[in-house]
Amino acid sequence: MIIHVNATSGAHCGRSVAAIKWNNLAFRIPDFGIKRVAQGTSEGFAMLNRLDLLKIFAVAAAAPTFREAAARLGVSPQVVTRAVRELEEMLGETLFHRTTRSIRITAFGQSFARDAKAALSTVDGLFGPAAGQADEPAGIVRVTAPSGMGRRYVQPILIDLMQRYPDLVPDLRLSDAPSPVVDEQIDIGVRVGAIGDNRFVARMVGPLPMWVVGAPSLIMRMGEPKSRKELAAMPVTCLIDRANGRPWPWVFRGEQQFVPSSPAYLTDDTEVEIEAVCAGIGFGQCSEYLVRPHVQKGRLVRLLPSIEPEPWKLHVYRPRRGPMPRRIRVVYDELVAKLAHATSRA
Repeated sequence: MIIHVNATSGAHCGRSVAAIKWNNLAFRIPDFGIKRVAQGTSEGFAMLNRLDLLKIFAVAAAAPTFREAAARLGVSPQVVTRAVRELEEMLGETLFHRTTRSIRITAFGQSFARDAKAALSTVDGLFGPAAGQADEPAGIVRVTAPSGMGRRYVQPILIDLMQRYPDLVPDLRLSDAPSPVVDEQIDIGVRVGAIGDNRFVARMVGPLPMWVVGAPSLIMRMGEPKSRKELAAMPVTCLIDRANGRPWPWVFRGEQQFVPSSPAYLTDDTEVEIEAVCAGIGFGQCSEYLVRPHVQKGRLVRLLPSIEPEPWKLHVYRPRRGPMPRRIRVVYDELVAKLAHATSRA
């Protein structure tokens, strides 16, 4: 049996790697701290566990001398000698015939090398998916978004990603109330407004204007409002803040605002509010991205553009915790790119 070893200092899980071949079947041995804890002292060697011993043995089994094995591992020759001796004592068998000039693996050592190969390949497989940045993204990605934005934009983006990456599993949570992302273990959030929490990494992807709109039938019946004061005296809809149960104020340029005193229709769902506005129940102030299609089709009319408030800002964010797995990175980057395009309309 021929065992080939090629020791490299590449990055596998951020550690040095010994790439081993048994009968042309390759696998890698991550350095899980062998060089750091085994510096040739009895104290350092005592910290090595059985997996460390197997890694040292695997390299020693493929090297012409223990000194060469030590060089490939980046440790002292004494560490290799002690590791082999420790294994022999554990197993009650001789693994190498040793002379002052050479070492030769025993028949038992060859058999044990095959078993070690299987064990180390299993361990390497545990870390491969996490470190394999070239692999296709796979697994669950939990995303939260406002209901209207989620249905109209986020959902199509996720479906498109699933066509490209069949092993990706989106978990989309729609809510107009800010989600406790960390508590609910959400991976990515989409939010309208500021992200005032330093636990998150956020990207501002574009502006979201707010439009005052009304149905042509309502305008014919009530007339077109020419000012904020006239608008406040007409039938309007009201969106309820789910966080506190109170109405959201209507906001205008120059930080002017009003809360409808006698709304014609109340709801806590943005799309339900838009349906009521389209039905001519009242005027509404809604996100441009939700009402623009209705304006383009003539179902709604944009009103009072000169006093529209400064646009809100749309953010895509994620918790600031540890490294970002590839599956999350792919979804995060796609949402940033596609939502930025969606908000770049003239």
